[in-house]
Amino acid sequence: MKKPKVRELGEAIRAVIRGPYTTRFPAEDHTPHPNFRGQPEFHAAHCVGCLACEQVCPVEAIAHEDRLDGANGPMRTMIHYTDTCIFCGQCEAVCIAEPKGITLTNQWELSFFDRREAWESIEKRLQCCDRCGAAVACTDHLRWLADRLGERAYSSPTLYLTDLMDLGLADPHGAAPHASGSRADRFKVLCARCRRETTLESQEDADESG
Repeated sequence: MKKPKVRELGEAIRAVIRGPYTTRFPAEDHTPHPNFRGQPEFHAAHCVGCLACEQVCPVEAIAHEDRLDGANGPMRTMIHYTDTCIFCGQCEAVCIAEPKGITLTNQWELSFFDRREAWESIEKRLQCCDRCGAAVACTDHLRWLADRLGERAYSSPTLYLTDLMDLGLADPHGAAPHASGSRADRFKVLCARCRRETTLESQEDADESG
């Protein structure tokens, strides 16, 4: 075994002749390896706003904000905090969209002078309950469900009404709910709570009339 000082001297001479092992960044741009796990990035055209990525993020680097009274209608903002992210790739792994709504990139130059700039966001349109006004899901998420359920989607008024709105065959604002709830209210875009309540109310009315 060579003595340590002799080995270090040999490595120094080889480095002078062959050049450094590292890249010449920042004098020259650095190109990372294709498998490098860089900053995740949302893709607005593919993301359906399902929140699966937010639920699995181990450091809570993904969040969302729902605005029901915005100037452009109900919208959901998907937010990714770069300064918190550990680039584990769980968000990409669980993304239900195809192509992926969020993917890892090769972006690695992520320094900021102002930490408040270390985030990115996209907006997705929300579908709200026609009865109580609560957020149901993003419109793209409902379309995704309808596409995979096929004709079975017609068993859910929320799903087939979303399709009819895309075709211009249904009013996107919905009809006004009845004061006490009725069978007609079941054929609207409803949240889970209102769906249950209108179903129970309709059953109670049927029992009373019977």
